[in-house]
Amino acid sequence: MNSTAASNASGLYRCQFSEDFKYILLPVCYGLVFLVGLVLNSMVLYNMLFRTKRWKPTTIYMVNLTLCDTLYIFTLPFLIYYYTAANNWPFGEPVCKLIRFLFYTNLYGSILFLCCISLHRFLGICFPLRSLSWVSSRRARLVSACVWTVVLVVQSPVLYFSRMNVSGVARTCYDTTSEDLFNDFMVYSTIVMVLLFALPFLVVMACYSLMVRKLLEPGDAASARFKQKSVKMIVIVLATFMLCFLPFHLTRTVYYSFRFTQVNCTQF
Repeated sequence: MNSTAASNASGLYRCQFSEDFKYILLPVCYGLVFLVGLVLNSMVLYNMLFRTKRWKPTTIYMVNLTLCDTLYIFTLPFLIYYYTAANNWPFGEPVCKLIRFLFYTNLYGSILFLCCISLHRFLGICFPLRSLSWVSSRRARLVSACVWTVVLVVQSPVLYFSRMNVSGVARTCYDTTSEDLFNDFMVYSTIVMVLLFALPFLVVMACYSLMVRKLLEPGDAASARFKQKSVKMIVIVLATFMLCFLPFHLTRTVYYSFRFTQVNCTQF
């Protein structure tokens, strides 16, 4: 990551990570995500805001999920420029902090709203009668407000940890934090990952597992096609969740562990 090069130069870490690949890979990936995401999220927001007359709880969660993604999309042009310029950040430290803050806010906001959608579907499928008194648009708005509050409060330390380093003409916007704060940042990041990723991920897995079991129970022929479509949708959602969020957290955990333990690469 961004702080690795500075760490290697100071001799604090004995592993040297080559990052040249990201100066091509990340701008291309971020560029595609920006173009595709901007179009799709704009379409979703337009349909929900102007063509949906009655907002159901799922609609409310979907709107908030789309807002999370849109906030992230608007940060990508800054990151595209930054990595294209080989880690040269010309926008100043306040913008650096804001971009990193919005990235993690979007990430964990999306996870929590996906968890809300999963719980809502779980209640509707497994407890169809009881859920009528449990879920409502008013409660969905209240839950959404709570999610935003939790995410903003929990991610606020990112505004402190995010730093900009100026060395000659090079201006680095750390995507973790400065060297002297890295150990503290790792503790904070681990707690956040457990609370806002691991636990919601387990909830989503449990909800969809119970829904699949319920949908596969014998029923009348009229509902067979609905159940089949529901199972396919569940598989797609789970696959998307694991593809979007699981690899990021796994690779980040490995990287942080290498830096924290100051692993000697000659041992491998």
